[in-house]
Amino acid sequence: MGELVERLRRELDRYSPGEKLPSSRALIERFRVSPVTVSRALAQLAAEGLVVTRPGAGAFRAQARTAPAPTGDTSWQEVALSADGAADLVPRSVDASGVLASLAAPPPGVIEFNGGYLHPSLQPERAMAAALSRAGRRPGAWGRPPMEGLPELREWFARSVGGPVSAAEVLVTAGGQSALTTALRALAPPGAPVLVESPTYPGMLAIARAAGLRPVPVPVDADGVRPALLAEAFRATGAPAFVCQPLFQNPTGAVLAPERRAEVLRIAREAGAFVVEDDFVRRLVHEDAGPLPRPLAADDPDGVVVHVSSLTKATSPSFRVSALAARGPVLERLRAIQVVDTFFVPRPLQEAALELVGSPAWPRHLRAVSAELKARRDAMTGALALHLPELALPHVPSGGYHLWPRLPDGTDESALTSAALRAGVALAPGRPYFSAEPPAAHVRLSFAAVAGTGEIAEGVRRLRTACEEVLG
Repeated sequence: MGELVERLRRELDRYSPGEKLPSSRALIERFRVSPVTVSRALAQLAAEGLVVTRPGAGAFRAQARTAPAPTGDTSWQEVALSADGAADLVPRSVDASGVLASLAAPPPGVIEFNGGYLHPSLQPERAMAAALSRAGRRPGAWGRPPMEGLPELREWFARSVGGPVSAAEVLVTAGGQSALTTALRALAPPGAPVLVESPTYPGMLAIARAAGLRPVPVPVDADGVRPALLAEAFRATGAPAFVCQPLFQNPTGAVLAPERRAEVLRIAREAGAFVVEDDFVRRLVHEDAGPLPRPLAADDPDGVVVHVSSLTKATSPSFRVSALAARGPVLERLRAIQVVDTFFVPRPLQEAALELVGSPAWPRHLRAVSAELKARRDAMTGALALHLPELALPHVPSGGYHLWPRLPDGTDESALTSAALRAGVALAPGRPYFSAEPPAAHVRLSFAAVAGTGEIAEGVRRLRTACEEVLG
C-alpha cells in the first residue's frame, strides 16, 4: 500500500483543487492492485488532508489549505501536569517508550526483529473472520454482555487454567495489558513497592510506574525467579505483590523450575502477598517443547495467585480477549475496578472468541504455529551462531517468540540499535526490560513478526553489518 500512496501523492499536482481523481476501478487496473489496497491508499491520503472522498461520487483533490489557526499557548500545562497532590509518592509522568519499541511498526523495508505479535502469515485470519461473522449473527450478539463476561467463555478460560479455578472466579478482560493494569491497581496502593522479575516485560513496568508504584527487581536465572532473593525482597520492602511470568518468561524465555514453584507460592503466602501470574504465551509453545507445567494458579487453593491469560498473542494484536482468574475477596475488587475502567469487553468480540476456540480450525492453527515457531527459532539461533558468535545466547527457549542474546561487554545498546535500523533491521534494546541498572547489555530478537526463515537470515546478515560498525 505504501508504494501506491507515494505514487498517488506525486501525481496529485496534475489535478486542480476539487478535480475528481480516476475511479477506484481505473486505479485497480492501472496499478494492478486489489480494491482493498486502493481503498486504504485513498483513506491514507484523505487522512493527510490531500484528498476528499465522497461516497458514491469518488475521490477529489482537496482544496488548498488555508492559513493555519493560531497555535495558542499550552505552556500552562507544564505546571498543571507536574503538580502532584501526594508529594513524590505518585509520579504522574507515563513512559511508554519500552512498550512502543515492540508496538511501533518499522519503516518500509526494515526487518521487524522487534515485533511482539505473530506475522500476518501466522495469524488465523480466515478462522477469525469466520468466527466474527458467525458471532455477529448470534441472537443478542450486539446486546450488553454480563459484566464479568459470557459464562461460556469464562468456563473455557477456567478449564484452560485448571486446578481449583472455576468459571465463577474468572473475569473476561480486554487484552493482557488491561488485565495486568486492573490487577496492579487492585493489589497495590499508589506509592507502594511491587516486586518484579529482572529483567521483565517493559509494558508491565510502564503499568506499575503509571499507577505510582515502585518496581523492585528480583533477579531471574535459567530456572526462573530465585526464591531466596524473592523472600529477601518481600522482607525488605513489605511489597503486597510479585508479578512474574513462570512460563517462557519475557525476555529470557526461562521456565520456572518445578522445585521453585511451590517455594514461590509459599514465600508469597508467608509474606501475606499476592503473585500475579502473567501466563502470556502458553499457546505459543514450540513443537519440541514436551509437556508444559500447569499454571501456578492450578496449584494454589489459597487464592495467592491472580492469573492472567490471553488469546491475543496466539491470534492477532486486534483480537484483544483475555481473562483474570482469582479466588477470594480480591475477585470483587478486580471486578469493581474493571467495571469502572471499561464496563465490559464488547460482546461481539467475546462471541467471536467462543466461536474461534470451539472451531476445528483452532487446534489446527495452534499446531501450525507450534511447528513454524520452532523452525523460525532454529533458523535464528543457527544464523546467530554462524554470523554473530560474539553474541552470547545461554538459553534457547522451547516456547514464545524471541531470543535474548547478551552483547559483548562495553557495547552501547543505543548505538547498536541505531546502526541496526540504518542497516535495515529493527531491534528491541535490553535497557527498558530492567527496572534498575542492568548487569549487562542485551537485545531482544523476535522471530515471530517476520515473514519467514528467509527474512530471518537476511535480518541477521544486516545485524552483522551493524555489529561491525559498532563493535569494530
